Amino acid sequence: MKNILLLVLSSPALFAQQPLTSLPYTPSLDLTSMDRAVDPCNDFYRYSCGNWVKRNPIPADQARWDVYSKLTDDNERFLWGLLEQASLPRADRTAAFQKTGDYFKACMDERAIETAGATPLKQMLNEIAALRSLNDVPALLGRIHLEASGSNAMFGFGANQDFADSSRVIAFAAAGGLGLPDRDYYVKDDAKSKETRARYLIHLRKIFLLLGDAAQTASVEAARVMEIETALAKSSLTRVEKRDPHNLFHKFTRAQLIALMPSFHWAGYLAAIGLPSLTEFNVTEPAFFKQLDAQLKARSVSDWKVYLRWHLAHEKAQYLSSPFVQEDFEFYSKHLRGVEQLRPRWKRCVQYVDRDLGEALGQVFVQKTFGPDVKARAVAMTREIQKAMESHLQQLAWMSGDTKKQALLKLHGMVDKIGYPDQWRDYSSLKIDPADFAGDVARAAVFESRRQLAKIGKPVNRGEWHMTPPTVNAYYDPQMNDMNFPAGVLQPPLFDPKLDEAPNYGNTGATIGHELTHGFDDEGRNFDAKGNLRDWWTTKDAAEFTKRANCISDQYSQYTVIDDIKINGKLTLGEDVADLGGTILAYMAWKNSTSNQRLKPIDDLTPDQRFFVGMAQWACGSERPEQKRLNAITNPHSPNEYRINGVVSNIPEFAAAFACKAGQPMVRERVCRVW
Repeated sequence: MKNILLLVLSSPALFAQQPLTSLPYTPSLDLTSMDRAVDPCNDFYRYSCGNWVKRNPIPADQARWDVYSKLTDDNERFLWGLLEQASLPRADRTAAFQKTGDYFKACMDERAIETAGATPLKQMLNEIAALRSLNDVPALLGRIHLEASGSNAMFGFGANQDFADSSRVIAFAAAGGLGLPDRDYYVKDDAKSKETRARYLIHLRKIFLLLGDAAQTASVEAARVMEIETALAKSSLTRVEKRDPHNLFHKFTRAQLIALMPSFHWAGYLAAIGLPSLTEFNVTEPAFFKQLDAQLKARSVSDWKVYLRWHLAHEKAQYLSSPFVQEDFEFYSKHLRGVEQLRPRWKRCVQYVDRDLGEALGQVFVQKTFGPDVKARAVAMTREIQKAMESHLQQLAWMSGDTKKQALLKLHGMVDKIGYPDQWRDYSSLKIDPADFAGDVARAAVFESRRQLAKIGKPVNRGEWHMTPPTVNAYYDPQMNDMNFPAGVLQPPLFDPKLDEAPNYGNTGATIGHELTHGFDDEGRNFDAKGNLRDWWTTKDAAEFTKRANCISDQYSQYTVIDDIKINGKLTLGEDVADLGGTILAYMAWKNSTSNQRLKPIDDLTPDQRFFVGMAQWACGSERPEQKRLNAITNPHSPNEYRINGVVSNIPEFAAAFACKAGQPMVRERVCRVW
């Protein structure tokens, strides 16, 4: 996450990086990435990706390195060049583009940042020190939440669509309060978890030392934070429990919220965030808030001052001077994820601009990289895959007519968002100072916090995106019932207009099918065509879905992540269902779209083989052991090799394409299939 100049200069590989003036080209099916010495029926992932992995070691500043990571890096280097231009006075800069350049310039001014040290924390630290009673805490917490958009100090608070009525936005109070990545880190008794807790205590102590506390005091404070966070963790839902949206939907009136957590001065908090009259809330985890109230009753204001000082420093550390940046890196990146080296400063600054001014930066990215012809092809492919799903649903043997009718309504109501928003975000009210990086970060956070909170009580803006255009990713939103594919993910080697349709459907087509299938996975199927949490399944069909989904969960739970750690098949179920369903839909759509063509082999690969190799090569890559451990606890996606081998082993068309025989690893005796 962070970096200092000394460490950048110590790495020839990072030092050699320069901004890109155009994006490099790699085909969506790269023959040189394959290892044809491997039998595809024994390990299709290694067959498709073996040489890519050999040629692409994980860079020192990365926890993982794969095709998505490399394309992200290329996009960031291209944005780096754009931002260097934007940071210089030019007559042709738009006001929005100038803001991105000024933000980047402030972020790159290491001398000013080092000189400032911890000064950007001073005002808030003084306010924490001035707290006299627990009644004073909520108002200050509200200001902390505003200045660190997405902060989870004590709890999280924001806006989201009403699960019961997706047309409106209500306030959400969510469990939070933890400094470790997941509640499991606080409660598991294995050796690695104990080691991480011990290292976390050391990290806490070092942060308090950087804040100026004496050594003995810092040790006591670290223990106090750990006690509070452990109590909160024990009352938090697991990630598997959170996959069921019913577990996260509990409507509360203001009076009920106060009764749930009477020790917290809600009026002071709501006034501080600018919503003094709010009367309706969704409390995602009531048991968590009961525990938080118990902690408020049991602990002195001094304990909470310690806790708030930690969370403030934790949330701001990456924007401060190098001692804070380095310590934050040592624990969160090096210990937890195995990253060897801090990211270069330019890369962090590009990512901060993309996060805080992403639609201003994204406009220029789209103009330079994403033509209308590419968008048209992506739209056409999306429609072909939706047609395949429609045909598939109509013929589905295990689903009754009543449920099919609702499923088709949902499919027909699904909205496709390709490339970028129809309306760009307005940043005109956000002040950016090219000489005040920490201030820019804080002002951007307040801007975003207030933008989100202003949605409460208003109709949903269904045109909004939750990813920026340069992002190399995609998502499905079950409450919006929409699929979103940013321009950044519709670039070679993922989407390649120069190649035949087989690898494009295998790669991007399977991604489109993946996101579509999320509307019908174990989580998405709980929402109807309008995005409301509603059970539209007959009892028999729901039981059949569960039986089929359990087949996939059981399959993936047998795969080893690292050492003796297995995939948590309940946690990864939605992604595993989407991987399989998406590939099947993409294959069907490709066959339908090319049914009147006489396809021939290319480069000694049949058309079907090209489809499946294209499908596999998006996942080429590797991860550090520490990252694998972290993902086993927190990531709903299976490791990449199983996202390929686990899928193709359930597809008879794959076995036919490569002449695989029963009993070989890529041919499952018991085939799993939901969609």
